[in-house]
Amino acid sequence: MIKRKAAVNIRECVACGCCMKICPKRAITIHKGIYANVNKDLCVGCGLCAKECPADIITLEVTEQ
Repeated sequence: MIKRKAAVNIRECVACGCCMKICPKRAITIHKGIYANVNKDLCVGCGLCAKECPADIITLEVTEQ
């Protein structure tokens, strides 16, 4: 089965929190105020965070499971 999971480019992330606020599964947290961190176990790959990100640094990775 192919699944999508959100991935954050932590080098570009400014920890604005937009992605965290929109995530319906609360899979995203802000790590030490520095960057967004995605809990892959909670992420359902809906893509809302990627659409909401003003810096356009969140992508959806395809994974096989």
